Amino acid sequence: MKIAVIGAGYVGLVTGACFADFGHEVRCIDTDPRKIESLRSGGVPIYEPGLAELIASNVAADRLKFDMDLGWGVRDADAVFIAVGTPSRRGDGHADLSYVYQVAKDIAAELQGYTVVVTKSTVPVGTGDEVERLIRETRPDADFTVASNPEFLREGAAIGDFKRPDRIVIGTTDPRAREVMSEVYRPLFLNQAPILFTDRRTSELTKYAANAFLATKITFINEIADLCEEAGANVQDVARGMGLDNRIGSKFLHAGPGFGGSCFPKDVSALIKTGQDYGAPGRIIEAVANVNDQRKRAMGRKIIQAAGGDIRGKTVALLGLTFKPNTDDMRDAPSIAITRALKDAGANIRAFDPVGMEQARKVIDEGVVFCKDPYETVAGADVVTVVTEWDVFRALDLTRVRGLMKSAILVDLRNVYNPTDVIKAGFTYTGVGRGQVKTSAA
Repeated sequence: MKIAVIGAGYVGLVTGACFADFGHEVRCIDTDPRKIESLRSGGVPIYEPGLAELIASNVAADRLKFDMDLGWGVRDADAVFIAVGTPSRRGDGHADLSYVYQVAKDIAAELQGYTVVVTKSTVPVGTGDEVERLIRETRPDADFTVASNPEFLREGAAIGDFKRPDRIVIGTTDPRAREVMSEVYRPLFLNQAPILFTDRRTSELTKYAANAFLATKITFINEIADLCEEAGANVQDVARGMGLDNRIGSKFLHAGPGFGGSCFPKDVSALIKTGQDYGAPGRIIEAVANVNDQRKRAMGRKIIQAAGGDIRGKTVALLGLTFKPNTDDMRDAPSIAITRALKDAGANIRAFDPVGMEQARKVIDEGVVFCKDPYETVAGADVVTVVTEWDVFRALDLTRVRGLMKSAILVDLRNVYNPTDVIKAGFTYTGVGRGQVKTSAA
């Protein structure tokens, strides 16, 4: 089939590359000339494992092309996927749909023959109705259906998620659109990926409900971790005990510094605003957002306490800056709030991230010393903190780290280390929710 993907960001590139790999003819359109030129030259503007290779192979096979010409991409397409950004709107937290609505207006004039217009971007319930109205208003004679097909991609594992999905949700009640969308996803039928056809509004709300529930699981286990620290319990064992119940499951029950990234914060905020608009406030979701925001800065205070309560003039080494491993995404990363809290307390900060350094420099306040590797980062530090659980940080030579540091304090915000091993290496250890762990050899 011929597919147009509007937007060459994270969702658009993964979607376009994977559809092309299925054998479809894909044209990916974006208004940024530098991005398009880079993609044509073999560059990829985001870090996602395996994406550069997937794009290169499908470009070479002439199944994936990039351009700025919207008409060229849309005119012959069987399906047009809108995959532009929907960031939180400044001031009120609503999803900013201006890019989605502008694309709807722009593609209206270019539609030829029957076309399914698909909102792949994460959009609040009712957005598809407005997209349909805008296209109809601009082009009354157009033959089209607007469908919803939310993405459920995890950064760092997006290609696997796209090709081996837990489910595919498609919102349309139009038989013609169902036929087109079934053909688009036909290559996944062999994997027996469940496809849920529903109405458009239900599909739109499903994405927000899913992300809000996962955010709630993260926030819940973080609060249990705080209780474990006070009560002398171990949150990792509590999480295992909970996760073995198949009604709960083990995923997203890992205590840490709070959630961040491109999806959870903005989607939780948008769902809160949607609930308020419809007179159905989400009090649980409101609490999740508040607790998560407070937790990030609280992790800065946790580091200060581990250093003895006064960190002024001391040096803190931060290992990991992105909101999770295997991505360069710094959006709402816990490291941002942690860095601010430490700087407010007078600390000197050294930092390293395997992939996210360039993005981190754009959002972290000046005064942070960015280093080339973990060992350079810890040199002369009073405290070393694991902020993001990159694999490269899981097996550091602790003896070497101890020898490079001014004083040996390790704060493990991801619980990646065995406390006994750390303590034997001569460190004072602080984890998250490990209330029964002896903190130092002394």
